Amino acid sequence: MPLNQFLVYPLELIPYVAITLVVAFTIHELAHAYVAYRFGDPTAKNQGRLTLNPLKHLDVFGTILIFVAGFGWARPVPVNRYHFKNPRLAGICVSIAGPLSNLVLAFLGFFVYVLLQKFGGESLMRFEPGVDHFFRIFINLNVILFLFNLLPLPPLDGYRIIEDVVSPRIRAKMTQFEQYGIIIFLIFVITPLGQFVFGPLIGMRDQIIQWFNLILKPLL
Repeated sequence: MPLNQFLVYPLELIPYVAITLVVAFTIHELAHAYVAYRFGDPTAKNQGRLTLNPLKHLDVFGTILIFVAGFGWARPVPVNRYHFKNPRLAGICVSIAGPLSNLVLAFLGFFVYVLLQKFGGESLMRFEPGVDHFFRIFINLNVILFLFNLLPLPPLDGYRIIEDVVSPRIRAKMTQFEQYGIIIFLIFVITPLGQFVFGPLIGMRDQIIQWFNLILKPLL
């Protein structure tokens, strides 16, 4: 059976997806580690996670799953809330840092893509379609990772943000159900229910890219 029957992406696009994921996952987890460190928690730094070395951040199974299922994850950065002077504020900032880093990467990718097209890059895109493929994948995947990680499902960042927004009493109740998080997550992924969760992400992705387009309109 051909290998590409097991993959979400065509074989010829795998290198561009792989490069994008290495960069996206590494920066995402580094952002978590850096913000936690700035708020006083050295846990991630002490475990070697305050680094641009992707080998410290990538989860082998989570990365492979991106190619065969369309979703995946990196190794979560360890955070010890007891080091924070203001745990709720620090927790929100640490959680949102990862998704925001992907949004910034997407915008930077879009910016470079626009510059290439504006200043003589159209011929490059025409004769080197791989460049065009890479930037489109880089922009789209980083926006999707931004939106995906903000979903309020454990153990995603969106769930962690909600934990720090609600009262301690509700947070304690939420903690009791975290063990079922992966089950709930898989139900949405492998059943038709997923279309109600992941379907809107595509529309939101397109809207965000349109905002990028408006911001950079003077360069177009």
